[in-house]
Amino acid sequence: MHVIDFHTHLLIKEMLTPTHLTFLEKTNPKFFSRIGEYAENPRIFADYLKGQGVSYAVVLPEYAPATSTFVPTEEVIAYCKGQEMLLPFASLNPNTHPDPASKLEYYVKECGVKGLKLLPSYQFFYPNESRMYPMYAVAQELGIPVLLHIGSSVFRGTRLKYCAPIHLDDVAVDFPDLTIVMAHSGRGFWYEECFFLSRLHPNVYMEISGLPPANLLKYFPDLERNADKVIFGSDWPPMPTDVGKNIAGIMDLPIGDGAKEAILYGNAHRIFFGD
Repeated sequence: MHVIDFHTHLLIKEMLTPTHLTFLEKTNPKFFSRIGEYAENPRIFADYLKGQGVSYAVVLPEYAPATSTFVPTEEVIAYCKGQEMLLPFASLNPNTHPDPASKLEYYVKECGVKGLKLLPSYQFFYPNESRMYPMYAVAQELGIPVLLHIGSSVFRGTRLKYCAPIHLDDVAVDFPDLTIVMAHSGRGFWYEECFFLSRLHPNVYMEISGLPPANLLKYFPDLERNADKVIFGSDWPPMPTDVGKNIAGIMDLPIGDGAKEAILYGNAHRIFFGD
């Protein structure tokens, strides 16, 4: 079965906060010992993904120096260049970028960026603030998905109030043709809200990075009923297992093969490449 990983990170040691470094070293020491090699050579990462059974992978920058990471979009664009299986996203911070909508348009049209990553609880904004709407308008017009961090975090300084999923209801209503993807699907205490929003709005999806596959049916008992709105992501490398083990965990779930294919590949493929 083909797999698209909707959530991987380019991590550059010098650009991580001390909290992020400590967490990464503890969670994935095997990667941490080679962090420089992975950051400098995208071929190593691409080969790793292929060995894990991944066909395409989103690579995320993170413009959140106050809480987690400062890896600019330009680093990810350069990293993914020439690697067909690596899909670069942009990360824009409304508190630091003077005209993020124009910057996003430039990244997509001139640099081949495939989507936008926003981190409300790390970057300190509510997703339904009016100042965010020009960015959403650009993303909707250009047909790219917006991936938002919706869930808990271990990083010091995080403000969870900003990523409560209810704020996305306004965005989904006001931008009905914008693909909205909830990274982590409310990890911690918003599982029901994320499930409900993805059922209510045709343009809202759940993305399950950071969630142990074995627990998915505990968090979402009706997961199979919503399989067309669920997207696989690993959150690699700050995770304690290999990507392939998470894929195997999805395959082991007592749900139909069609649901597994939709979660691991079909839904993301439709977002990026059409039906």
